[in-house]
Amino acid sequence: MTKKSVPITVFARTTSRPAHTYRVIVPIDLSQVFKPWGPFPGVEEVRGQTGTWDRPGTSRQTWFTDGSRADERLTEVVDGHGFAYELSGFTNVLAKLASGVRGEWSFLPDGTGTSIRWTYDFQPLPGRRWIVAGPFKPLWTRYMRAALARMVTVVQDTPGAIMEE
Repeated sequence: MTKKSVPITVFARTTSRPAHTYRVIVPIDLSQVFKPWGPFPGVEEVRGQTGTWDRPGTSRQTWFTDGSRADERLTEVVDGHGFAYELSGFTNVLAKLASGVRGEWSFLPDGTGTSIRWTYDFQPLPGRRWIVAGPFKPLWTRYMRAALARMVTVVQDTPGAIMEE
């Protein structure tokens, strides 16, 4: 995170253990959880993935329901605990606002469940920080919260959610 970046963080809790939550979210079908909301498109599909989404260096393209896309590259993985990735090459309105985004996930024990922390750290283009930190931020926060709530449902509906570790 740089001084000029704009981090947006959302939190959720599952009744599932961290290892299970991690194993479900890391490879989750993005089109199942990123639905169109407000001014933002949903995810249509992922193309061109270079390997399994659990090894640094793996890359893929995310295609959105409005025909736009972004490039993703997995940068860090701590098995069972968290991962980070970078997004760039936007072909939608984000191309006019940010040069890239760093996404970070962490899965921490919380009683018998898991506390999930998800951050999108936007790198605004020159002169655009005020837009990203201002009117854009609350809208993107709601979009992230909606996607995270869907992910929690998938985690808790996936067999093995409680009976492990």
